[in-house]
Amino acid sequence: METLQSLSNTLLSPMVLAFALGLFATLIKSDLKFPDQLGSALTIYLLFAIGLKGGMKLHGMSISVVGVPLLCAIMLSCIIPIWCFYILKAFVRLNATNAGAIAAHYGSVSAVTFSAVLAFLENGKVEFEGYAPALLAVMEAPSIIVAVYLAMRTINTAENTSRGNFKRLLHDLITGKGIVLLLGGLAIGLLCGHEGFSQVAPLFDSPFKGVLTLFLLEVGLVTGRRVRDLRAAGFRLVAFALIMPMLHGLLGALIGKWCGLSLGGATILATLAASASYIAAPAAVRIALPQASPALYLTSSLAITFPFNIVFGIPIYHTFARYLFDL
Repeated sequence: METLQSLSNTLLSPMVLAFALGLFATLIKSDLKFPDQLGSALTIYLLFAIGLKGGMKLHGMSISVVGVPLLCAIMLSCIIPIWCFYILKAFVRLNATNAGAIAAHYGSVSAVTFSAVLAFLENGKVEFEGYAPALLAVMEAPSIIVAVYLAMRTINTAENTSRGNFKRLLHDLITGKGIVLLLGGLAIGLLCGHEGFSQVAPLFDSPFKGVLTLFLLEVGLVTGRRVRDLRAAGFRLVAFALIMPMLHGLLGALIGKWCGLSLGGATILATLAASASYIAAPAAVRIALPQASPALYLTSSLAITFPFNIVFGIPIYHTFARYLFDL
């Protein structure tokens, strides 16, 4: 009953309903669309706000408190793409290029899914660690590097080309807007603390859920345009995109409890482990693995896993985490 109540609350939240509206508008071929500049601006706002608030809450905390959870998050980000790569090759029967591209997406994380789980916990008045955005920040890049390495090691590519692509990938990951905004926001919030954040709270605190709702409307429009790609994805990839997030979410909740996170923190780590990137990973994959098919990695991450996590996954991960804490 608690799971059904959480699911009902999520389905009726403005964020999920806005996402559904975007899907519906695309399916009926509405002319509703967001200007590219607005979509980019919403992304910048969300990433910077997440980092800024996380840095503010991290202010004054000891490394002895945050060290183990951060190391566990990095470990998750490194190991998830390894088994995803080999499952995609063996079960889904993809070549190394596409297997590496998809594994990079499923090892990395989704900032929007992270925003959704924060909103879910806040609506349910469930407390969580203030340094949660740091978990998001450290989980974004390692998996992409691991997955691309596995693919490049398997593909018969000229050594010089591989090294050039890999070097460029590392540079773009470090200087990409996702990492810069998250880590930059964390640093600013950490330096300014609560007093400094209070000066900009009217812009970065109260309006956050409203901006997230608008962003999910835009994501719904983009996802709707990818629904037709499900035919090309095939049954095996659809099964992968639904089953693996569930397994990763349960694993994330277990590790979250083991490393000392609260119920809310374990739910966040579970959601991050279950999420699939569709901002940082596609940009990196286009550089490192240009032969990979966008129809496969964008359809699986954006059209299947993302809506599943937003609608069903987050309440399930939270319920499982609560079960673990009740043992």
